[in-house]
Amino acid sequence: MPTVFIIMGFIFKFYSNEHNPIHIHVERGGANAKFTIFPVKLVDNHGFKPSEIKMMESIIEDNQEVIAQHWNRYFNKCR
Repeated sequence: MPTVFIIMGFIFKFYSNEHNPIHIHVERGGANAKFTIFPVKLVDNHGFKPSEIKMMESIIEDNQEVIAQHWNRYFNKCR
């Protein structure tokens, strides 16, 4: 499970068997969510409050290119 970064206790990561479209999983304190990157959109949420979702969306929007670079580097290396 490659971790892309940790911000404010939110762990942004991929799973090693991911699929397109580019997306990221976020975990913190037993809660988890999944977002697509282009566009930033919530796919699943299990346990996060709306205010936390908004914060994660903002972090992802600010880091879309970084996340895409990590995704492409990791998954192109694994293929």
